Amino acid sequence: MGNFDGLVAVVTGGGSGIGKACVEAFVAGGAKVGVLDLDPGEQGGATLGVVADVADSVSLEKAMAEVAAAFGGIDILVNNAGVSAVGAVEANDDAEWHRVLDINVVGVVRTTKAALPYLRRSAHGAIVNTSSIAATAGLVQRALYSASKGAVHALTLAMAADLVAEGIRVNCVAPGTVDTPWVARLLARTDDPEGEKARLAARQPTGRLVRAEEVAAAVAYLADPSAGATTGMSLAVDGGMSGLRLPRT
Repeated sequence: MGNFDGLVAVVTGGGSGIGKACVEAFVAGGAKVGVLDLDPGEQGGATLGVVADVADSVSLEKAMAEVAAAFGGIDILVNNAGVSAVGAVEANDDAEWHRVLDINVVGVVRTTKAALPYLRRSAHGAIVNTSSIAATAGLVQRALYSASKGAVHALTLAMAADLVAEGIRVNCVAPGTVDTPWVARLLARTDDPEGEKARLAARQPTGRLVRAEEVAAAVAYLADPSAGATTGMSLAVDGGMSGLRLPRT
């Protein structure tokens, strides 16, 4: 999986968690990767770390230009950067709704707009957005986050329709709860982190959290030129949450 020799990928939020796993998958497949993050970490060789903020169009335009100049273009964009939000519909004020939607949804728009001039020059242009099981399943205490990921799902379909004639494929992955530093930080805010982690694992039919590497494998599949007939799709990586209904024990 991942025949990316000669291709260049850009991954937002590539410094940790799912993004970092995506970077590693692309590099293993032979790609060069621009790692865009507020803190991209130590990079080198086949990876280039660039400080960029999906809330800032100027920083994104500069970052794309830097990656393209260093590696000769951009073929793949992974819109992975995002933030979480907890609470029912009344739990967050207007400012928080604007902040989360600006990062999770408009951030995808800004990043894509900055990358499109380069993707349009590629013979294998592909965009993969990070959505969530929350886009299509009602989860308790996730109103704002679910709204943002539902918008990412819809945006993916609209982008796919707009860009298919230009040979640019657009898909998204919809992870369940993934065992990442981000989730660990959320759990740390609860009264019972270990108990809450066990409950999150139990709600997925596999009985465990999703691994970041499993999400990255799905992203690599969708970005791979060999998946050239796949566009406008959402690929669930959720331990069976979206499709399985198991009897209660």
